Amino acid sequence: MKRTRFTALLCAAMLFVAASGAHAADLDRAALIKLADDYFAALAAHAPNKVPLDANVKMVENAKRIKPGEGLWKTTTSGPTEFKITIPDTYSQQVGGMFMIQSDNKPTQVGFRLKVVGGKIVEAEHMLAEPTGGALDNMQKVRPAIPMEIPYEYRDSRGRLVHIAKSYYDALDLNNGGLAPFASDCERRENGMRTAPYGGPSLGGAGIPGVAAPPPSLLGMLDCKAQLDSQTFLYIDTIDHRRVEVADELTGLAMGFSHFRHDMKEKEYPVLNNPASQTTSMQFDPFDLPAMHIYKIWGGQIHEIEAMGFMAPYNSQTGWE
Repeated sequence: MKRTRFTALLCAAMLFVAASGAHAADLDRAALIKLADDYFAALAAHAPNKVPLDANVKMVENAKRIKPGEGLWKTTTSGPTEFKITIPDTYSQQVGGMFMIQSDNKPTQVGFRLKVVGGKIVEAEHMLAEPTGGALDNMQKVRPAIPMEIPYEYRDSRGRLVHIAKSYYDALDLNNGGLAPFASDCERRENGMRTAPYGGPSLGGAGIPGVAAPPPSLLGMLDCKAQLDSQTFLYIDTIDHRRVEVADELTGLAMGFSHFRHDMKEKEYPVLNNPASQTTSMQFDPFDLPAMHIYKIWGGQIHEIEAMGFMAPYNSQTGWE
């Protein structure tokens, strides 16, 4: 009996030590932010050995599996500009965000996610896009409200941030703006281009520089909710591989990756509440759109969205298979 009890106590002590060791290895918020900065410095130096990569690290860039030394490890020609959004998540031990860098000497928008286990990077994800023209002008500086810390009274829990971010995909997939809690001031940009509100000047500042404002119409400005309710995105067949794993309570930022499928079996789609037209035309062949979205959430509502994506062959894989 004594030996059994001693063995049980010894096992319990070993489990406690193991758990304490695992906890001690976790990175805090500041360390996760530093890891993201160090990672991009290593990319610019073409030096994977300058960051703590796990020996079996998995890397995906634009939905394709790569190895350290490939992809951005080769093409990065200078590190982040003033446009930087960093989202540390101490709960999931991940850090993600969106930076503007130079790749092959061209301005490049990079969405990224790093997952850490025991102080080592076990997963690294890159998504690349090249904003051009007026959209590029919108990628010089981050919208001021995005990095702001949320006062405690308006702050949402991590679980709530993840839930709200996930609801966006349901609202978009089902063309029902009521399925996500959009704030009245919600503004969305995609690859630097403002896509909501649509039809007038930006609520948060200038629209796309160099691009003329749409002519006056009875439609007015469609906000994030009204745009979805109008069935503007009916051409989206389905949204697969939804992953919302990174969220930061302090800034109210949540980040999600997804895979948009477009079978394009129909070329014209009905739209609602548009006095100028009852249909919209989409003359495209079938395609996919792997995408990343960053959501600014406070007070239980989505206030700003910074999104990016790239076109891929229809029914393409994600790179994580």
